[in-house]
Amino acid sequence: MEESMKDYEKMLEESYSLMGDGVHDTDTLLAWRKAEELKESQENITVTVSEVVKGGVVADFEGIRAFIPISKLSLERIDDCSPFLEQELEVRVFEANMEEDKLILSAKEILRERQELSRKKKISDVKVGQVFTGKVATIKDYGAFIDLGDGLSGLVHISQISHKRIKHPKVVLKEGQEVNVKVIDIKEGKISLSIKALLDNPEDVEAEEGEFEIPESEEISTSLGDLLKEFDFS
Repeated sequence: MEESMKDYEKMLEESYSLMGDGVHDTDTLLAWRKAEELKESQENITVTVSEVVKGGVVADFEGIRAFIPISKLSLERIDDCSPFLEQELEVRVFEANMEEDKLILSAKEILRERQELSRKKKISDVKVGQVFTGKVATIKDYGAFIDLGDGLSGLVHISQISHKRIKHPKVVLKEGQEVNVKVIDIKEGKISLSIKALLDNPEDVEAEEGEFEIPESEEISTSLGDLLKEFDFS
């Protein structure tokens, strides 16, 4: 980003129009004052990208050339700014310095806030007890984060992976693995998941099977005479 700023400052030296004595005209002074107020209020404004330059794009703000660094254009990594040319962008003033003729705008904060609002809305629709099929995104010592799709994710704590005690989630899981999970808690915007809640507990299975165990042979041995006693031949 430092390289982008240096590139931009060099470009500004070549492209900014100043009065012959180095003083801005009235309209420009008013524009800078407005930019400074917008920086304080963080109000959203809409600008149109007029140029693509090294390290970002340029847009006009009230007659002032404003720079939007490539890192402030999107939440995703961008390698080519060309698609943004002549596009309208909703931005905020990130930096306004009239002395240095530096006006920097950013769309990133707005996009992040909207993403968070969307995530909260999606989480509000999730209910405890709901079952998802997701993929293991990342594995930590304390558990695994599961990608549930549609921008949602949740944590399966190591204690909720298996009925058996395991030393590390990697013993059972691997990244990219598809798993069925059950929502067991939602707190402060975080989703807690369980894999073992959907698995049969071996101890329960053993107990259930124990109910149908066959008694030892001497307990069930029955003579023919004993069987005939059960019938009435009179």
